[in-house]
Amino acid sequence: MIGQKMEELINNQINAELYSSYLYLSMSAWCSQETWNGFAHWMRIQAQEELSHAMKLYDYLVERGGTVRLAAIEKPKDAWASPLALFKEVYEHEQKVTGMINAMMAEAIKQKDYAAEVMLHWFVSEQVEEEANASELVAKLEKIGDSTGGLFQLDHHLGKR
Repeated sequence: MIGQKMEELINNQINAELYSSYLYLSMSAWCSQETWNGFAHWMRIQAQEELSHAMKLYDYLVERGGTVRLAAIEKPKDAWASPLALFKEVYEHEQKVTGMINAMMAEAIKQKDYAAEVMLHWFVSEQVEEEANASELVAKLEKIGDSTGGLFQLDHHLGKR
């Protein structure tokens, strides 16, 4: 049986992961509208990945006998000034998600909920990867600057994900 506080945190994280999926899907749509099809492809895959994270938490909560409580998903924005601005937001968003995962881990440790700790280790590792990917793309876009050729090359590269 899962504790009430952990159940609440996991339900909040399910919502956050669904929002992440929704945000990245909105980013994908903007990239498509701006004809950055490689960026759009990368974001669409990212949206699918975030949905799978939500389902991993959903399944865990069900397996532990908890109650899944789905809340409304916040509407994401739908326009960005540039690919750099978009990826800066991705990086900031992933840092926020990392904070939420860390708070869940702290609560699992506090409650001595070893099953939650084991499950959350996967998310901790995943967030290291998510932040590293976003940070790398921000750094590349900052180096590219206003170089249209550089943007096209990165767009092409991300389309191969």
